[in-house]
Amino acid sequence: MHRLVLPSLLLAALAAPASAQQPDSAPPGPLTLIQAISLGRRQGVEAAVARLNLRAAEARTGQARADLLPDISGSASITRQRLNLDEFGLPIATGVTDPFSLWSVQLRASQTVFDASAISRLRAARDTAVAFGYDAQAVGALAGATAGLAYLRVLSADETVRARQADSAIAVSLLDQSRRLVQAGVNPVIDQTRSEVSFASVRTQLEVARNASDRARLDLLRALDLPSGTRLALADSLTLADLDLPKDPAAAAAYAREHRPELAAERARTTAARRSLAAIRQENLPNLSLGGLYRETGQHSNDLAGTYSLQLLLNVPILDGFRRQNRAKEEAARVEIQQVRERDLANQVETEARQAVLDLASAQQQVTIADERLRLAEQELAQAQERLEAGVAGTVETTNAQGSVASARDALIQARVSYGSARVTTYRALGAIDQLQ
Repeated sequence: MHRLVLPSLLLAALAAPASAQQPDSAPPGPLTLIQAISLGRRQGVEAAVARLNLRAAEARTGQARADLLPDISGSASITRQRLNLDEFGLPIATGVTDPFSLWSVQLRASQTVFDASAISRLRAARDTAVAFGYDAQAVGALAGATAGLAYLRVLSADETVRARQADSAIAVSLLDQSRRLVQAGVNPVIDQTRSEVSFASVRTQLEVARNASDRARLDLLRALDLPSGTRLALADSLTLADLDLPKDPAAAAAYAREHRPELAAERARTTAARRSLAAIRQENLPNLSLGGLYRETGQHSNDLAGTYSLQLLLNVPILDGFRRQNRAKEEAARVEIQQVRERDLANQVETEARQAVLDLASAQQQVTIADERLRLAEQELAQAQERLEAGVAGTVETTNAQGSVASARDALIQARVSYGSARVTTYRALGAIDQLQ
């Protein structure tokens, strides 16, 4: 099964390996939320590092496969020497020879015929690479969600700027109204002073909102790994989009267990740990290998004589000081540790999924309440202006009503941002960030 999973993970995670080293530029035209999430998944620093880790894991799989592939080497040498025949102790050969040359060319090869431990190590390496592939997906999803939340914060900051501009327009209108009433002798001068103080306060809030908007854009560029001087125009607004995923907490938890890549990665690591344990135990089994050597030697390069040897080797492990047994005990403990991690992560995934859908439902209700609150605050402000114009109330009522409108606008913006954030978080918590529309 993993022979099919691993190539697909590699294609998904390494489709654009150059992006891990050289980030793409910003897309032309206004940037949508979906584009921001996609850019975050592709260009985020952590996502790029995760893709590189996957490439390293695949290379380690190739290293493990090498134990089962042929090992071929060749060498050639020429040696100039003199020999003292007396050191061989042969009565018929004494003295020192004349200098002579010895040419040698050899080719050596070996091949594992059967090694159960090496096969299990290769399977464990494949499972580990599969786990790194799922890790790359999980980190990419997190990077995309981070970019999406940064995008929503920019929308929130822009909405706040527009709200403060609307508050400024109301403050100017109330200030002009107060001045007319003071000049007409209807209201005291302090009413005009209160309106001027309120207008100055709103102007301050507008400058703060503009600064927050600029800072939010820098945070978005950082999340997308784009140069800080990049100019981005956002296409989306803070609207209530539907959720095409399970909304029931129990159904959401079950969906997350099946789709969260983090949990799939832990399952693959557990399988890899079990295979590593099997590989250690299988080191006690005999292994079979085939080796061969072909060699040509002679005193002249044009007069070489060839020899060869073939060897079929059966290696039977007997005793290594109980090292293999203790390594197996160590690896068995690691398997249990990995099982604990997998079980804990499964509980965490279920909890996050349940919390996400609960937060989403709450955020949707908050938007409805905030809409009604803004409608009532605007109605209160209109009534306060009418009372001020009629001379039956001072600017205290209008100032308070203006503050209520500003607070209601902020509450609505925050409720919409909370809903958008909860929606992005829900898609990530359920392992479906790529399905976000």
